[in-house]
Amino acid sequence: MSAVIRHIYRYPVKGLSAEAMQATVLEAERSVTGDRRFALALAATRFDGQAPEWQNKRSFITLLNHQKLAALGTLFDDASNELTVLRNGKQVARGKLCDPVGRAMIEDFFAAYMGTDTPGKPSIADAGSGINFTDQKRKLVSIINLASIRDLQRTVGNDIDPVRFRANIYIDGLDPWSEFDWVGEDLAIGQARLAVVERIGRCGAINVNPENGARDENLVKALQRGFGHTDMGIFVTITQGGDAQAGDPIGPA
Repeated sequence: MSAVIRHIYRYPVKGLSAEAMQATVLEAERSVTGDRRFALALAATRFDGQAPEWQNKRSFITLLNHQKLAALGTLFDDASNELTVLRNGKQVARGKLCDPVGRAMIEDFFAAYMGTDTPGKPSIADAGSGINFTDQKRKLVSIINLASIRDLQRTVGNDIDPVRFRANIYIDGLDPWSEFDWVGEDLAIGQARLAVVERIGRCGAINVNPENGARDENLVKALQRGFGHTDMGIFVTITQGGDAQAGDPIGPA
């Protein structure tokens, strides 16, 4: 079965808002370029910026435990490495994440914004070009079937924003849940080749509304109750590079 790419996203700062992309270049054995390059490290986290290494999500401020992050919007500029933070559409902070002064401005904002929710002052961790602060240590790209979200939506009786699931690629044109049949298979997006490695098990972060930060659904429970599992989406590794853009077909190679 084949499908079509509807949306492509990356998340420049782990836990902060999604950035829609019309197209991206998929590189072999890499994650989506710029995805989760930065993260807000907890004060107790030990991170060497000169020799960055992947760390577990418990080292960072994330939506799982800090849903108020979702009430913020962000804009990131690759050329300048400048992050702009928005609240209710208005700029509340801006700074270049690779500049000590700019980084300190962003850190000061989040220290004030998080308040007593996070002990100590958070710091910006920069993974550079070698690693990504994804929840998985492996270089993976996440794909979600929009039909599966619609099926979950049917069971809960409310609209579900797909961005709750923070995937890189959203596809459409398949039957609900049929993407799970691709595990162990190879997929093609143009010249790119992707190996489907596993289903994505979900945690409580998907219960957070990405529009306002409210923990207004229990989608983990709804998945278990309605479908007998807590999975949504699939992880793939890029085995051969190539371009990908919205509207491209995706299916078995």
